[in-house]
Amino acid sequence: MTQSPRPRLLFVSPRFLFPMDQGGKIRTANTLKGMKGGAFEIVLASPAPADTAPFAADIASVCDRFLSWPEQPPSSVRRVAALASRLPVAAATDRSTAGRACVDAALAERPDVVVVDFPHAGVLVPERLDTPSVLFTHNVEAEIFQRHAARATGLWKLVWADQSRKMARFEGEVLRRFDTVIAVSDRDAQALRTRYGLTSVAAIDTGVDLDFFVCNPPAPPPPKNGGTLVFIATMSWAANVEGIHFLLDKVWPILLRARPAIRAVVIGRNPPDSLSAKIRERGLNVTLTGFVEDIRPHVAESDVYVIPLWVGSGTRIKAFEAMAMGRPVVSTTLGIEGLDVTDREHFLRADSAEEFAAAILTLLDDADLRTTVAGNARSLMEERFSWTVVARQFEAICLETMRRR
Repeated sequence: MTQSPRPRLLFVSPRFLFPMDQGGKIRTANTLKGMKGGAFEIVLASPAPADTAPFAADIASVCDRFLSWPEQPPSSVRRVAALASRLPVAAATDRSTAGRACVDAALAERPDVVVVDFPHAGVLVPERLDTPSVLFTHNVEAEIFQRHAARATGLWKLVWADQSRKMARFEGEVLRRFDTVIAVSDRDAQALRTRYGLTSVAAIDTGVDLDFFVCNPPAPPPPKNGGTLVFIATMSWAANVEGIHFLLDKVWPILLRARPAIRAVVIGRNPPDSLSAKIRERGLNVTLTGFVEDIRPHVAESDVYVIPLWVGSGTRIKAFEAMAMGRPVVSTTLGIEGLDVTDREHFLRADSAEEFAAAILTLLDDADLRTTVAGNARSLMEERFSWTVVARQFEAICLETMRRR
């Protein structure tokens, strides 16, 4: 007897997943990698660069078949023009005639379930889907814009408020089109139910690659007047830039009084000139690396991992990567939002400049506390948060959606 083929899952992404240099790419690619060879035959559809040969092994690791259309990163001019659209900028700039044709052709092959990555990718699929459908949302998108608007001033406050209204309308309309919505935390799942009246929202955990982010031995005690901080994020995102300005403007002067030789390494692509100029003009011992192929050596050489964020949604994968590597984390409440970790046990919480500086100095001064916090966090990662576990959660939700429809 011939064995029945596995059901086919069509996964539509608005971004080429490689290199995995952003939180959304990391989460999606690792989830698909964990599902590969499991219950579904996976067909991935996304934009792609002209030459995908350097990424052939990466692509093969996440899907059984890859469909694509030409990648066209939106220019600044296109983003500004999109401000006038009824759609939020993220959705307006993801519209693609070639992308829609590619997805339509894939849907014509009648997959058993379709998963769309991020609400703004809703512009790439028909308004009505006859196939069992799942929307994978990594954030409460409208919440991000609301938080930006609350902190902005002048013209930017008006821009963020306008985008917030557009995203709230668009996000609600898109999410209601799908049979199931998958959120990245219980907190986000409840927020989506409350905000949009959704009845079928499931949550998955945030994962970390424990084989890749191996636990490093505790760093040697920092010199009495120094120590190394590290922050890793996409530096073209406004919230990350704001966080580093906060660190340099409000926290750094306090740190310098206690430890004049303290230094920081900020890793992430496209750091703005405003940061470079500030560091240079003030003579700060802060390094902006730009994009790096491997963040692990930088994390391993650090004493404290910092997350000075005030705007965002979803969960910060980088926090778990630092914890997996055995480095103690200092974070704002929002920076650790949605992650099931405990203050003073797995990280130190700090929501003002004074608290942030005090938490950093406490960890630098107390080797036992650094070791305990880092060890507790690594143990938690091993117990609960591997990508294999997350992939099984995601797969089960897709199977249930297919059966229910």
